[in-house]
Amino acid sequence: MSIPSLAALLTKFQALGAQRVLCKRLAENDNSKQQVYLGHGFDALNLVPFGAVQSDSSKKQPIMKAALPLSWLDDSGKIASAPGAQLVLYPQYPEVRMSGFLRGCATAPNELMRPVPKASRRFNNGSDGRLLFLAILSSREIVGYLAPADSAIAGDFDERDRRRPFVAAGVFLDVPLAKFGDARALLLDRLRQIHAVGWHPSCRLHADGTRHAYVARNGGGYTLEALFDIIPNGRAEPDFHGWELKACGSDRVTLMTPEPDSGYYGSKGVEAFVRRYGHVADGDTLYFTGMHRAGVACTSTGQKLTVRGFDASTAKIIDVDGGIYLVGEGGEDSAGWSFRRLLEHWGRKHASAAYVPYEVRDSGGPEYHYTSPAMLGEGTSFERFLKALASGLVVYDPGPKVMAASTAKPKTKARSQFRIGRKNLGELYVRFTAEPIDQDAA
Repeated sequence: MSIPSLAALLTKFQALGAQRVLCKRLAENDNSKQQVYLGHGFDALNLVPFGAVQSDSSKKQPIMKAALPLSWLDDSGKIASAPGAQLVLYPQYPEVRMSGFLRGCATAPNELMRPVPKASRRFNNGSDGRLLFLAILSSREIVGYLAPADSAIAGDFDERDRRRPFVAAGVFLDVPLAKFGDARALLLDRLRQIHAVGWHPSCRLHADGTRHAYVARNGGGYTLEALFDIIPNGRAEPDFHGWELKACGSDRVTLMTPEPDSGYYGSKGVEAFVRRYGHVADGDTLYFTGMHRAGVACTSTGQKLTVRGFDASTAKIIDVDGGIYLVGEGGEDSAGWSFRRLLEHWGRKHASAAYVPYEVRDSGGPEYHYTSPAMLGEGTSFERFLKALASGLVVYDPGPKVMAASTAKPKTKARSQFRIGRKNLGELYVRFTAEPIDQDAA
């Protein structure tokens, strides 16, 4: 017996813990042989969870791959893992495809994904009526379901899309879940409530769900997360129904903080790096600081940031084994971030982001007021990040240090961060809007 309706399918997804449901209208060339096209560029990496990225430069046209945590739901309600599922990234186009999604899975839609012989094709590679649903679970796993063209689900979907068109997310359509509704609207409603209250004492949410006072100077982000009932976890994952929250207390915004995985830093670690390249400050503390822009020697360190394997004029990766490197005055790679490492971090973190400015005051303890407008960025890609870095808009602004450096028990603190000016944030997104959150906008 088939699943009787779109509503029934979404109910099943919600029972499994779905946080978001994406749907792609398949074409005849979306099949097990030609793979499933997930979009031009690397935009799909910001929409679906994936595993570690691996590069393969042994092929005539080098590629990147990432495991996909996919299972298939069948009409009987059974679910089984598809262990061979993966994303394949083709930098030369660039585009992303899904492959290996049937292999070793008892519930996979094998018949519906068979290749159509060229002579039998009827839709000129346009939509053939099949619908691929991908439910993103709270566990960061994916449950897929394939609806046939003549199914009740496909009929319901088309009717709903005619009455109230679904919002596009790359090649997908975003299918709202009843228990969440419109995530963007929910986000703005919460921000308006937070703004209306005025000043909020600095706090941080603990694992047990209770708020505790937080007196350090970096409380703006923790307080905003606490007001959204988000427990800090350090994972590179979105915070609120697919949206990342970024509290902005200055004109510079930290985009991500990945540690180097190559160069001297990658092989020897933060302490050895700071001891070799840092400078003395505050007595017995060593620092490595300075604004590093692509192609320009930093005045404080003498080192230069460079991007290898990326053509900024075409916004394409031309070497899958390339990356971002910090080059010392002697020409050595003092630190490096492979594209593989950065793709994982950027793809999991920045699909949609809300940048919320704030003011701070001290009334016997720090307090924060989150101001209007909030800036919402939607639709990004790794290529946009690399292009902004190559042009100097994104900078590497580190601050690692070694404290009590001359003692037998020194303490180290890693701080590798890529930042951008608030006025340039729009360069990273397909859509970037300023949304009023004051009372007049409610």
